[in-house]
This record gives sequence, structure tokens and C-alpha cells, in this order.
Amino acid sequence: MRIGKALAAAALCATLAPAAPGDSPGTPALGTTPNAHTLATRDTLVFPDGRGLPPGSGTVAMGRDLFARQCVACHGEGGRGGPGGELAGGDPDLTRDQPDKTIGTYWPYATTLFDFIRRSMPLNAPWSLDNDHVYALVAYLLDVNGIEVPAATLDAAKLAAVKMPNRDGFRWVDVTPPDQAD
Repeated sequence: MRIGKALAAAALCATLAPAAPGDSPGTPALGTTPNAHTLATRDTLVFPDGRGLPPGSGTVAMGRDLFARQCVACHGEGGRGGPGGELAGGDPDLTRDQPDKTIGTYWPYATTLFDFIRRSMPLNAPWSLDNDHVYALVAYLLDVNGIEVPAATLDAAKLAAVKMPNRDGFRWVDVTPPDQAD
């Protein structure tokens, strides 16, 4: 309990400390000023049910070609492992001490795969893939994980309809934003 009180006292003192000359009072000096790209993409959310998926489409064949050019160095042939981790294959038993958390064994929604790839891949250039490329990569990764792609071309409606093998392996937590609470 003493440590908690000491931390609370230190935090209070830090907030009451005078600002350095030239600092705006009440403005924390955290992070960096967001650039135009960050501001434009911050509200682009894709939800598990497919809300927020953008227009576009891709095929398994397009995804295979793109994966070979941009992803294989980190994720290995067919997504079977590399320095960036294993994306396909793996043992579906998630109760083991070291479970294989691949797309086909762990991810509950295919739409979140789209969102993750778009926001963070390739690692050296996040947000650099257009929507068609992301749909193509998702189609390919679903295919190499043995998850049926519902048609020759994957788009927002078809992606939202994909039922992942581990969809029921998670408990849903409904979080209502405070401004929308009853």
C-alpha cells in the first residue's frame, strides 16, 4: 500500500510542477504531431462483421504472386514460417503449451486479417498496399490455410461471409462506447 501512495504522490507532484519556460500549460509533450496520412487513416476501422471493409477485390492467384514478391522473405514459402512468423499450417490444438497461432488455427474473423495486413504490412511500408492487393493476399492466405474462399474473386461481401475455424474459440465482449451507453 505504501508504494501505491508514493506513486500517487509522485504523480500529483509531477502534475503540479511548473512548466518549463515556453511550454504551454496543460499540454502534455507526448508522441509526435500526426501527419496527413495518419489523420486520414485513423478512422478506417474494419469490424468482424465486415463493416468498414473498402471496395476492391482480389484472387488467390493474384495473392500468390504478390506473396512471392513481398511476403515470402519474412513468412516463408506458403506462409509456413520465417523470421516474420508462421501464417499457415500448424497444429489446430490450441490447448498445448506452445500452440500454433496461425491464421487457420487461431484467427476468429477473416475481416480482421484484412485490417491487419492493410494497417501493418509490409513491415517496412505499412498502408502501402492498395485494397485489391490486400484482398488478394487475404484470399491467398485463406487458401493456404485450407479455408474455402467463397468465390473466384474475394471482395467485401464474400470476405465478411467467411467462417473461420476458430470463430467460436473466443468469448465475445461487447464494449459500448461511453457516449453511446443508455
